[in-house]
Amino acid sequence: MVKSFQDIDIIDIDQDHMLGRVHSFENCTAIDGPGLRVVVFLQGCQFRCKYCHNRDSWDLHSGDLYTVAEIVEKVLPFASFLRASNGGVTVSGGEALLQAEFLTLLFKQFKKLGIHTCLDTNGYVRDQLWGEKLDALMAVTDHVLLDIKQVDDQKHIDLVEVSNANTLRFAKHLCKINKPTWIRHVLIPGYTDDGESIHKLGEFLKPLNNVQRVEILPYHRMGKTKWEEMNLDYPLGDLEPPTTESLTWVLAILKEYGLNVSA
Repeated sequence: MVKSFQDIDIIDIDQDHMLGRVHSFENCTAIDGPGLRVVVFLQGCQFRCKYCHNRDSWDLHSGDLYTVAEIVEKVLPFASFLRASNGGVTVSGGEALLQAEFLTLLFKQFKKLGIHTCLDTNGYVRDQLWGEKLDALMAVTDHVLLDIKQVDDQKHIDLVEVSNANTLRFAKHLCKINKPTWIRHVLIPGYTDDGESIHKLGEFLKPLNNVQRVEILPYHRMGKTKWEEMNLDYPLGDLEPPTTESLTWVLAILKEYGLNVSA
């Protein structure tokens, strides 16, 4: 078994001179894709989610700089546990697609090591990524966690200040290439929990036969403290999480569309 990055037959590219901006790491979680996983949170995001729990990840120019080699070195001690659990590495953010070229190099290396790769993303694929660059990334991505925040475009803009057009286009593309995908949808009272929005979500997802699971994540206020530590006003104030009754109602609606839904 490979003991260190130096023992690996490096892919034929000058990857040591490409640097990625990393926000943080989380070891051996069971909620960010199949099995046990190491999660790499990349720095930078173009969305401005009112409920963001990693507010410090927005800045495109902060974070710590890492080479592919350095990230792989941090993951290797957990490799046997990841494989034994049918898990792997998930790269999240911030927004990982903002560093798509670096991510492709990283996933190529993990694939060489036989480690399952998962992309956790808001799905905002920039115009310049469509085509060969996106194809290269998807070729080394085993699984996608796609966060669809709102299917209604104006409500999406109200929530995150960005259109959902690229996200929905990417969702359809994942179906076209038959990429295994789990959908995540945060249930936020007053923003994403109305019947019209939930039915639209169900209608959108129903024909996407690559979608294996839809996870409804109840809104929480755990990010509020981080906003306050940064001397920023938390946009949702003291908004309460959704009730159990509301969550049950939403799950029932989505199940009507034949979706595998959980919370």
